[in-house]
Amino acid sequence: MAISHAHATLFSRTSLFLSRNRSRSSLAFCIPFSTSAASSSLPSDKLHRNKWRSPVASVLELGGVKIGREDVMRDDPTNNVPDTIFSKLGMQLHRRDQHPIGILKNAIYEYFDTSYPNKFDKFDDLCPIVTVKQNFDDVLVPADHVSRSYNDTYYIDAQSVLRCHTSAHQAELLRRGHTHFLVTGDVYRRDSIDSTHYPVFHQMEGVRVFSPDDWEASGVDATSYAAEDLKKCLEGLANHLFGAVEMRWIDTYFPFTNPSFELEIYFQEKWLEVLGCGVTEQEILKRSGKTNNVAWAFGLGLERLAMVLFDIPDIRLFWSNDERFTSQFSKGQLGIKFKPFSKYPPCYKDISFWINESFTENNLCEVVRGIAGDLAEEVLLIDNFTNKKGMTSHCYRIAYRSMERSLTDDEINELQWNVREQVQSKLNVVLR
Repeated sequence: MAISHAHATLFSRTSLFLSRNRSRSSLAFCIPFSTSAASSSLPSDKLHRNKWRSPVASVLELGGVKIGREDVMRDDPTNNVPDTIFSKLGMQLHRRDQHPIGILKNAIYEYFDTSYPNKFDKFDDLCPIVTVKQNFDDVLVPADHVSRSYNDTYYIDAQSVLRCHTSAHQAELLRRGHTHFLVTGDVYRRDSIDSTHYPVFHQMEGVRVFSPDDWEASGVDATSYAAEDLKKCLEGLANHLFGAVEMRWIDTYFPFTNPSFELEIYFQEKWLEVLGCGVTEQEILKRSGKTNNVAWAFGLGLERLAMVLFDIPDIRLFWSNDERFTSQFSKGQLGIKFKPFSKYPPCYKDISFWINESFTENNLCEVVRGIAGDLAEEVLLIDNFTNKKGMTSHCYRIAYRSMERSLTDDEINELQWNVREQVQSKLNVVLR
């Protein structure tokens, strides 16, 4: 049950739910794939300049079925999945035991295995291609919620999306009879460009279902019983990950839980939001055939916590293959502090244009990412004004920086020139 700040009222950078391949009736499992060095025939200097461009596989396997690029990036008016996103499908950082994301996932598994032996089923290879129904309807996301828009979600077609949250799988797992489960996976959202936001990240959510036998002897009602158990469980998880820390619960709103809470901890001299959670809405249980039950659910963003636990300053680093990054982490070693291996200078370029009614910042960021990839460190609005004719101008500052090498002036100028061209042609704005 997760949703994020970018989606206002959904589980904060947390997780939304579970999913299955749209063309299959069974749950789909994703198989990691590898890409070959497509540019091996290039001269060494070209290889160095193009090192940051990861090769894009044309075929990968999801759920034991081969999925081609054309299956995800269709010639469909509703499709908005770019190459940069397709290239991330199947990479599954959360299944790499020596990667910070995988290390954190396993630490959470360890807590649940110790505190609830043989109770929680674990799913970490469910297919990220899901239906609109699974992603939104099954977890009661309102029809007019901003997260459903093409500005926020990657649509394959009008009925299929790349999951926005692991919550997309919750309803199906409940229908299949699972009563205690953890779901981990890569999720996809169109988002801004800065050190803490990336269009692909990882979530984990947990669900526990209770029967009347569990709460009737307690002397409290079902909802209170579930809420108390939830808080006890998650306070234990926070202590397991962060040590003995001060905590506080914040009442909030999520469409799929009631009551709903956020857990914050006092860590490194400030309050940190850890996760969102709550007692599952009865309608979700009712639709899953569990009319006499009550349940709780939580969702958390793995990158958000890993950045704090490992002192990782930029979310792009999680995707780095540079050995100076990857060699710093070991299986089972939670909280090893990242040692920066370089600090190359950023290069700033400004772009100004008159916007139209359809302009959105997410669309601008998609254009920039499509050209610069992970060389784009930040896109920041630095000025805007409306003239006497009612036309509005925006000025954005783009920060380019590689985490692995110095960029040349020629590279930066070429990137910025291409950004200007595509912003004008794709977003239908007038450059200034």
